[in-house]
Amino acid sequence: MTQPQARSGPVGVGIIGAGTISAEYLTHLTSFPDVQVHIVGDLFPEAAAARAAEFGVPASGTAEDVLSHPEVEIVVNLTIPTAHAEVSQAIVAAGKHVWTEKPITTSPADAKTLLAAADAAGVRVGGAPDTVLGAGIQTALRALRDGTIGAPASALTLFQSPGPESWHPNPAFLFQEGAGPLYDIAPYYATTLVLALGPVVSVSAVGSTAREQRTIGSGPKAGEVFDVTVPTQVAALLRFASGQNATVLLSFDSPHSRTGFVEVYGTEATLAFPDPNVFDGDSSVTAYRGDSATEVPATGATTGRGLGVLEMARAIRAGVPHRAQGEIAAHVLDIMVGIETAIAQNSIVPIDSSFAEVEPMPADFDPHAATLGTPAAEAATTA
Repeated sequence: MTQPQARSGPVGVGIIGAGTISAEYLTHLTSFPDVQVHIVGDLFPEAAAARAAEFGVPASGTAEDVLSHPEVEIVVNLTIPTAHAEVSQAIVAAGKHVWTEKPITTSPADAKTLLAAADAAGVRVGGAPDTVLGAGIQTALRALRDGTIGAPASALTLFQSPGPESWHPNPAFLFQEGAGPLYDIAPYYATTLVLALGPVVSVSAVGSTAREQRTIGSGPKAGEVFDVTVPTQVAALLRFASGQNATVLLSFDSPHSRTGFVEVYGTEATLAFPDPNVFDGDSSVTAYRGDSATEVPATGATTGRGLGVLEMARAIRAGVPHRAQGEIAAHVLDIMVGIETAIAQNSIVPIDSSFAEVEPMPADFDPHAATLGTPAAEAATTA
């Protein structure tokens, strides 16, 4: 395997996957001075060429072209979930760092294999969602670490909606294996919970399906009926290594929408987090037996997709751990698979994976600052 070489200056980035989400990543990555996007690759090179031209990226081609590009240090894997493991393994084999969209892989075994290969190759794996690195969640995490609510005791998260079939033009896949509210929504909430309370050691859960078929409500397929093959409401109980617990409710069955609800209950107060599916949003603290909440304004980065790539790039240059670690993404995958297993087996499922504690982002983290222009600047950077 090719070991990555120590470099200085902005970190070179390549993109594999020129689909819809790539536009959001490129919007931000091309605006960050500390990274430089060199090439976009795709299974369909013409799609890669169009996306590269749209954002002024100098080169395009196939996935192999991205992997062989000499200036690329981090490859952003934006392929479909079933291809994540294979593509990320190829990135590691090329001696490059990996940033992958969620999920890290579609099976815990593949995630473990990927992380072991990356460790052997001396490269890093980072994984979405990076919304949790935004000002909203990070401000709440800093408040938690500062003892604002005393000792954290438990948590509650809620995502309730009627489901996306009324507005999504092709929603059937969201109601089939590998999706549903568990795999589509839980990564945001579960990642927030483990950053707040640490690793999960066991899960139990129940699930239900309100309707076996749904109807597409918009777009060219409006009126078409499709089958629902996964639970559309999931209620789970997570137990943490610290002894704390969290209740998680995820639903595509509620006529009334209530989303972005994350509360951590402490011995002295309750901390309400902002929506973990966005990068911004204020938090609030309600004192023990208090009647009103005190707002905690968000401070930090409020950009968008690509923030995690940038944070990892700065960490690489500084030689310190990055925050959106592959181990966390793998742990969240284990939690989701554990919940699915608990529903199917009506049992408590142990979670064997773990991760090292991650410190919150500094409030003055500025994505648009040029911190890697010179060796002196890099030495002063504490990602």
